[in-house]
Amino acid sequence: MSLIKSFKLVLAPPHRAATPFLGIGLLTGVFGRATPWRLTRALGTAGFAFTGFCLYFFRNPKRTSPQGDNLVLSSADGRVTGISMVPPPPALEMGSEPVWRVSTFLSVLDVHVNRMPVSGTITKIAYHAGKFLNASLDKASEHNERNELRVTLKDGRQVAVVQIAGLVARRILCDVQEGEHVQAGELFGLIRFGSRTDIYLPPGVTPDVLEGQTMIGGETVIAKL
Repeated sequence: MSLIKSFKLVLAPPHRAATPFLGIGLLTGVFGRATPWRLTRALGTAGFAFTGFCLYFFRNPKRTSPQGDNLVLSSADGRVTGISMVPPPPALEMGSEPVWRVSTFLSVLDVHVNRMPVSGTITKIAYHAGKFLNASLDKASEHNERNELRVTLKDGRQVAVVQIAGLVARRILCDVQEGEHVQAGELFGLIRFGSRTDIYLPPGVTPDVLEGQTMIGGETVIAKL
């Protein structure tokens, strides 16, 4: 990655979900630093530091998605921690035949906005309250708090994308609804403070990525349909 591109990534404007956190951090910082007491001034410094962290964590860089109805894109930045054949989530009613699942782990330092892997129609959304285990563990896909989406392509095939909360994450944001038409690469949500996304490919479609590979949400091609 070039130096200019790295700066653009770090200085990207934040997602709107950052607004309340930025407000709290700035108010704490201004109030604390304006007082003569050592304790509150230290709190003010912490407030400004928290503001800086939120600007970094919630950054929402512009992405240029490759074009093609046959492409499945990564839904998040991060590292591929698992590629396995498993049945799709039962709540999405996609059958019990095992398909390829690609799991991407997002550390607290990664961009956390989520992007659609394919173009199609949201035909099912299933939210599950759950635990907050380390999202890199395989059992997190069954036990952690998660939000599952089924996307139906124009040819009738289906792709699932799952937002999974992690050890530190405590909130999954999803901005799409059932019946909504979506485009590959467009924003659809965010998971706060460490998480994971799983993509379930249609039967017969194999992934073109490897475990340990770094993903760029909305740009990296996971598979070709």
